[in-house]
Amino acid sequence: MNTKNLRNIGISAHIDSGKTTLSERILFYTGKSYKIGEVHDGSATMDHMELEQERGITITSAATTVEWNGNFINLIDTPGHVDFTVEVERSLRVLDGAVLVLCSVGGVQAQSITIDRQMKRYEVPRLALVNKMDRVGANPYRVVEQLNEKLNCGAVLMQIPIGKESDFCGVVDLVEFRAIYFDGEQGEKIRIEEIPANLLNDAESARHSLLESLAMFSDEMMELLLEEKVPPAELIHGVVRLAVWSRQLTPVFLATAYRNKGVQPLIDAVISYLPSPLDCDNYAWQTGHEKSVDAKDESNKLLLKPDADEVSVAMAFKIVEDPYGTLTFMRIYQGTFKKGESYYNQRTGNRERISRIFRMHANSREEIEFASAGDIVAVIGIDCSSGDTFASEKGYCTLESMYVPEPVIRIAIRAKATKDADRLSKALYRFRKEDPTLSISTDAESGETLMAGMGELHLDVYVERIRREYKVEVETSPPKVNYREAPTVPVEFDIKHKKQSGGSGQYAHIVGKMSPIPEDSESPETFIFEEKIVGGTIPTNYIPAIEKGFRGSLEKGPVAGFPVVGLSVFVDDGSFHTVDSSDLAFRICAQTALRETFPRMKPTLLEPVMKIEIESPSQFQGNVVGDLNSRRGIISVTETVGATTRIEGEIPLAETFGYSTTLRSMTQGQGTFSMEFLKYKKVPNSIQEVIIKERKEAAQAK
Repeated sequence: MNTKNLRNIGISAHIDSGKTTLSERILFYTGKSYKIGEVHDGSATMDHMELEQERGITITSAATTVEWNGNFINLIDTPGHVDFTVEVERSLRVLDGAVLVLCSVGGVQAQSITIDRQMKRYEVPRLALVNKMDRVGANPYRVVEQLNEKLNCGAVLMQIPIGKESDFCGVVDLVEFRAIYFDGEQGEKIRIEEIPANLLNDAESARHSLLESLAMFSDEMMELLLEEKVPPAELIHGVVRLAVWSRQLTPVFLATAYRNKGVQPLIDAVISYLPSPLDCDNYAWQTGHEKSVDAKDESNKLLLKPDADEVSVAMAFKIVEDPYGTLTFMRIYQGTFKKGESYYNQRTGNRERISRIFRMHANSREEIEFASAGDIVAVIGIDCSSGDTFASEKGYCTLESMYVPEPVIRIAIRAKATKDADRLSKALYRFRKEDPTLSISTDAESGETLMAGMGELHLDVYVERIRREYKVEVETSPPKVNYREAPTVPVEFDIKHKKQSGGSGQYAHIVGKMSPIPEDSESPETFIFEEKIVGGTIPTNYIPAIEKGFRGSLEKGPVAGFPVVGLSVFVDDGSFHTVDSSDLAFRICAQTALRETFPRMKPTLLEPVMKIEIESPSQFQGNVVGDLNSRRGIISVTETVGATTRIEGEIPLAETFGYSTTLRSMTQGQGTFSMEFLKYKKVPNSIQEVIIKERKEAAQAK
């Protein structure tokens, strides 16, 4: 396989925009599958999990490789639900390009904005596809406006539709200036015609608008337009390609994947406009003994070359347990990885042997002997975590890992039968390894096993998978919200720790000030420790113990046992004893300081607030808004398009449990919503008192 002819792309979108339906058409037209699978009847190849087929949603990203006119495409279909956002996150981390799918009626929705943020984080060039062009109210021009207003991504239409809504039958290609129709039962026969006379004026106007946008990126095209000459198609393709690579332009295509129209031109565009591994600059941080990976300075940067003969470097971006062993999905950035060879995990320094290498096709696979730079493959035989870098040399380099959001909701989980406890532990260990956003911990007081995740659906899916895949019946307690404790006023402290009971005692004394970190602080830190000890009142070797004492107490705040955030501690004085002072004494002294001083800082509880987007038929708008207000929600945007109303706002996570059922009953089953974590916000005093009281009662009951 020539790397120049390889594309690594992902398909991402808001829920129900048609990602998996589009992926199935790509598999069919490229000859990878002989029949088109459908999401609604559970036959989609890319949704291979039983749960995905039943629910009609994508839960895990699925990878496959297809061939199109002598070019190869590694394709990853990702979930739309924000609960499974890590699947999108880790896929975009290793891809060279992406297709953002949008609904022709819904346009840019909540999850579209999240995906846009992820694409920008990893600097991924993209194309956009306005799907579902056959829907009533389809308006690609409005979607392009939204792309430019909300995502600021330089969106330009590369096609205009032939026929509206249910009469959508083809597209006008504005570059080659021709009409394309999709004939045959499954749209497999492409028919090229002259542009219909009634669309000629619209097509010329749209083409002129496209060329004007492209002239910003090419002096040659600007000159041709000023001379009123027609730029050749090759020049247009070249300008679009470079503008997409620099992420200044998003070409927009039109399709109705379900009706088999408009997919083939999109595959052509993927090959024409998205970069191959040779066209991308991928960097790693050198980790040799003389260099520090923590420094992250520019001199540490190492440009990886997509060359099969260089030192081998790859990132493990996804781990899946399989009947045959642990499958580790890897993106190879440099060199060649061979079956039977050993490579170094750059984080642990361990040497791991790759026993088998597979090219994946959803849940089926094809074994290969080696994989080279640019490839995305799955390997068996290595032990690692998501985001680990592998190389053929020890201490060679580390790739920037992926961003993993913090879990916002947790439940207690236990096996109904004591004999199943071991199997439950195995299941939780496996799922935690597979999914970095799933957190498993044990409550120190109650001994309960806690499972934390990104939302109700996220945890619900894992509970169901434990039942099915491990045959363990489990009991879960109601979801608990991860509150935080934060100070509101600065307070000075002067704490002495003194203990004498025969032999050497304990003595430590620290003086300083605790204050809240300002909300508008640029620092992402939730705890800041500073010291300015003069005159040696506390020896410098005890300072780390003081900081350790404070940090160790942050996990459980003194008010209600929630983690402490937004705290700044400044130590500027104290005293010590030549015999009785020790690291332990100063650590205990710091813990005491936090326990005694923090309650005097008028602490407040913070709760996770979610960004919510609701779509419902317009006649139910009043009920939905009223219910949202009763849940302490704040509405920021209300937009009515045709018979559908879209509501955007904020809502405390504590008020969202069971919301999907309520919304369905209010809207006769037609309402949908999506949520993502937005920020932590102060809990109203009346609710704070109830939470603290409940926590104290629960603690006493134990």
